[in-house]
Amino acid sequence: MNNNLANEIRSKVDIVDVIGERIPLVAKGKNFFGVCPFHDDSNPSMCVSREKQIYTCFSCHATGNVYTFLMNYEHIDFKDALKYLGDKVGVDVGVVNVAKKSSKYDNYYDAYNLSLKYYQNNLNSTLGKNAREYLKTRKIDEKIIKEFEIGLSLDKRDDLTNLLLNKKYDLVSLNRIGLSVDNHDTYINRIMFPLYDASGKVVGFSGRIYDNSSQNKYLNTKETPIFKKGEMLYHYHIAKEYARSEKSIIVMEGFMDVIRASSIGIKNTVALMGTALTKEQIGLIKRLSHNVILCLDGDNPGQHAMLSIGDSLLEQGLDVKAVVLPDPDDPDTYILNNGKERFMGLISSAINFSDFKMEKLKETVDFRSDEEKADYINKVLAETAKLDDPIRREVVLKRLAKEFDIGYNTLEMRINSILSEKPKKNDNITIKKKIVKKDKYRKAYEQIIYFMLNNDWVISQVEKERLIFPTEEMRAICSEINYYYKKYGNINVADFYTYVQDKENVLRLLNDILAGSYSESTTKEELFLYFKVVREYCTKQEIKRLTNVMKKEVDPIEQAKIVEKIRKLRLGDSENG
Repeated sequence: MNNNLANEIRSKVDIVDVIGERIPLVAKGKNFFGVCPFHDDSNPSMCVSREKQIYTCFSCHATGNVYTFLMNYEHIDFKDALKYLGDKVGVDVGVVNVAKKSSKYDNYYDAYNLSLKYYQNNLNSTLGKNAREYLKTRKIDEKIIKEFEIGLSLDKRDDLTNLLLNKKYDLVSLNRIGLSVDNHDTYINRIMFPLYDASGKVVGFSGRIYDNSSQNKYLNTKETPIFKKGEMLYHYHIAKEYARSEKSIIVMEGFMDVIRASSIGIKNTVALMGTALTKEQIGLIKRLSHNVILCLDGDNPGQHAMLSIGDSLLEQGLDVKAVVLPDPDDPDTYILNNGKERFMGLISSAINFSDFKMEKLKETVDFRSDEEKADYINKVLAETAKLDDPIRREVVLKRLAKEFDIGYNTLEMRINSILSEKPKKNDNITIKKKIVKKDKYRKAYEQIIYFMLNNDWVISQVEKERLIFPTEEMRAICSEINYYYKKYGNINVADFYTYVQDKENVLRLLNDILAGSYSESTTKEELFLYFKVVREYCTKQEIKRLTNVMKKEVDPIEQAKIVEKIRKLRLGDSENG
């Protein structure tokens, strides 16, 4: 990898701008703070430094430079992060050779990739004629087939399994990852829709019958080590760029809804592939946009799901709107029946989720009953209290007062009572640091390394003193700092991150140290005090080692020699060696 090119690109972008495009940041002093997207964060615990061009979460210890952030946030590799930033600043990265990080699941991904090509080839062959005709009746043309990599499983029990066995995959693995079941093909005579993880790798399939079979309409890949339905959103890897440009994300139920919307140019869409919403999926949605449009099926289950999902998203501080489709339409059928313009009209006129919920609450109320009427009004007021906009709250109160002939003051008193019961939001930025107990020796070692990262002169001083670091990780990071300094003539933490991005043991310790509360600058006198603590640790460890040796020694003369060595160490005798 060309580090000079990576550093050149990094120096042309501002990490505050890149992170600020994805999560709201608030300036506080010379740094910026935001809610960390890498853990379940409610208070802003991520600090972004414009001066150093790095970010640090004081809670989960996520730390790094602009490349690290993009890789973890967008679920992309370093090469893609480099290309993205290169395009952003007008630097052509050309062909970049980056060592691919191996994964214990690489074999599984490769098997799915080969299966995808196999299914695609089947659909495009003469054997796929009937399936292609069926897709035409569903208004799925060649362009859509190509864009979504749709394929076909054949009416043969062992075709794919034998192909993969010939490619040296084993049956145990194929059964484990859902490509085979009972040593035979899982999918037989179905149109195959690939399912992708957040980085765009194929990790599963949904197979649909097309020949009036009595089998279940859809057959989806089972849960596997690489396919966790509750941890992914269909179309996420494509939608993320469009969601950013459109400043919103549209959430649908099924992948056919997303495919149909994409065919008319609406690509900021993801699908849950069901009506349940998990914590992991909410996290993914938050990374796409804070403006969410729910466009689920128009039937009762779809509308009930909209209420549940909307509440979950609101709890996470997202702005939620709802598109209400007529029963029994889903987005796919609505677009087919009504066309692009009418569907886009529905999206652009999506109503606030709170209004949608209030309308739904009204559907089950018998307004002839004073008790039910009062219960409804109280529920509406409870929902209204969740609104942050005081103008919208006033609009609702005036509407209720007029509709039910109730005094505005009465409603205002009630909602103020509800608001007073709500826990107040803390507008001040608080930083919750995860406390990890470290003894004074560990702190001294890490402080010295922190000094090395921020003061070039400390590097040569540490080398001159020939300090011995106690762990392999510490020795590795010091070695990398020394090598980097000798190669480039100075230390820049943001660029050093790029340099060690493929060295996981170094990165772990680097993250831990940078997330700690260590001083940046030092004097020679202060530095030597830390050296003294380090030498004290080395002495204690040597005494411990010699004590263990003495316990095993049976020769009294040798025991006496060891005792003398220990005595000299305790006295700090430099002649001890």
